[in-house]
Amino acid sequence: MDRSPPETRTSRRRLRACHECDWLVALPPLHPGEKADCPRCGHTLASRHFRPAQRSMALALAALVALSLAISFPFVSFSVSGVGNRIELSQTATTLIGFDQPLVAIAVLLTIAVLPAVYLSGVIWLQFGLMRQAPLPASRSIARSLAHLHPWMMADVFIIGALVSLIKVAGMAEIELGIAFWAFCAFALLLLFTTQSLDADWMWFSLAGEPLAPEGARTGEPASPQGLAGCATCGLVNRLDHRGYGRCRRCGESLHARLPHSLQRTWALLAAAAVMYVPANLYPIMTTTSLGHASPSTIIGGVVQLAQMGSWPVAAVIFVASVIVPVGKLVALAWLCLVVKHSDELNAATRTRLYRLTEFIGRWSMVDVFVVAILVALIRAGALMSITPGPAALAFGAVVISTMLAAMSFDPRLLWDPSLPRESRSASAAKGQGSPR
Repeated sequence: MDRSPPETRTSRRRLRACHECDWLVALPPLHPGEKADCPRCGHTLASRHFRPAQRSMALALAALVALSLAISFPFVSFSVSGVGNRIELSQTATTLIGFDQPLVAIAVLLTIAVLPAVYLSGVIWLQFGLMRQAPLPASRSIARSLAHLHPWMMADVFIIGALVSLIKVAGMAEIELGIAFWAFCAFALLLLFTTQSLDADWMWFSLAGEPLAPEGARTGEPASPQGLAGCATCGLVNRLDHRGYGRCRRCGESLHARLPHSLQRTWALLAAAAVMYVPANLYPIMTTTSLGHASPSTIIGGVVQLAQMGSWPVAAVIFVASVIVPVGKLVALAWLCLVVKHSDELNAATRTRLYRLTEFIGRWSMVDVFVVAILVALIRAGALMSITPGPAALAFGAVVISTMLAAMSFDPRLLWDPSLPRESRSASAAKGQGSPR
């Protein structure tokens, strides 16, 4: 039988510090289908689901079955002038190794199959133990890992890349979708439902209970000035030491009043992404050989080619994912880093929403990398028609990963910290200049 919600198993207040604005609140009693949002910035603090263990476990099992089918059967095939090729899902990664693109191959394989399989296995392990009311070994470590794996699973993005690839090939050859294609579509959908079905608040309470809140904690105020911090993994509010550091009493995660060197790390990753974005656009991302004639194509060149073929919707998808999203994310994160010291509560909410948007859309830029992986594996007909990856594939993949890491390194709570008055800033600067090095 499923355990009851945390609200029915304790009469104590359960405090949470918002991960985006640092506002300290007490969670209200939640019923299935309800959620608790931060009253200051609107960030969701907890969501309650009906029978969370059974729900997540059933979806995870179904997703693993769908993934097994997607790996075991043919994915897609094409034929042109009596010559064709048929590929399996794993070949979208392994074929790249033969073209000296091992890093791109590893990224593709990890994001579409390996990490989702590990995530789903972890969910099943956790929920099976909770349904038995006896957590299995290493449950806390696995529960911590789930939160870190979530951003790097891109099965849904791969589906968009597959559709774009098929539309590009449909005008040149006959396409046949295999059982694995439909199985992978089902897998991507079930994986999305599984991640949304996890009730982290219920799961951590069932795994390890909830220690008493630190004495003297005052709700309706920021947590950091009180020497408190909320764990980003399990949500528990903990007291920090005099340096602003600590470790969560429930899950063991490292805690900080603010992410150490958040702005410096974000700037460094943004600079790396900006540098890599230049070769990603100057060099060809793939080369198409047709009847012995090789035609290299850059990202922008591919968009123009699709538009000329009349595939305006697909051209728009590639242009948005490969040009507007990376550039927009670089500009947005750089602007947020610049305005941190001049932010106040009046504009912090708008800037936090911009941060959420940049964090959400970053992974969708991987569409172009997946398109290259699928086409390189599928279009293998010798001099008649073949596609090989270009050096821009690795550069563009590095851009996507760097911008994702930059968004993770940025601490949105800095947007809500009160800025010093201009006179205080001038005095601090003068004091810093006059102090010995």
